[in-house]
Amino acid sequence: MSDSAGFDPPPPPRRVLLFSGHRVDVPGRAPARFPAGRVAAAAAAIDGALDALDTGPGDLALTQGSSGGDLLFAEGCVQRGVELRLMLPRDEPQFIDESVRASVDGERWVERYRAVRAALRRAPEVLPDALAGASRGADRFERCNDWLLDTALAWGRERLRFICLWDGAPSGGRGGTAHLVDEVRRRGLPVIWLDARLL
Repeated sequence: MSDSAGFDPPPPPRRVLLFSGHRVDVPGRAPARFPAGRVAAAAAAIDGALDALDTGPGDLALTQGSSGGDLLFAEGCVQRGVELRLMLPRDEPQFIDESVRASVDGERWVERYRAVRAALRRAPEVLPDALAGASRGADRFERCNDWLLDTALAWGRERLRFICLWDGAPSGGRGGTAHLVDEVRRRGLPVIWLDARLL
């Protein structure tokens, strides 16, 4: 028997599901983009996309983990036995405060984040300083988008399925969903677009 028996690397994922989506609005946002009243409809749309892809064990899912679209996607993947990786633009406590707790019903979203985190096989990863460079603030979110896409593509473009929950508008700042949609399209890859305006 070979000395390496039992140490074979795991097989590559069947598909790599990359997701980006709007956060639930912060209190008082005007005009509203993703109000809390549309969460159930967004969850149903994401579940429908995952079902259409026959998502299940053997697939790998990548997202950040913000309140709203990211966590709804993450929950759907956990329910289907998909290996999930959360890839954060900054240290987890700060990310939770700024990208999870800040939304309407923030403490409930923190609970949902923690439930997803408890189901992970590996702890959430934070954007390495070498990739973040000297940037600060919102630019880290743009670099995190690049990191997510590069990680997904490392498994081969034929495996990538990109899903977005997006209203079709430019991002309000750098690194939003629109930025990742642009990067995916720039590489000639298809986009599964769940239109947030139709929820």
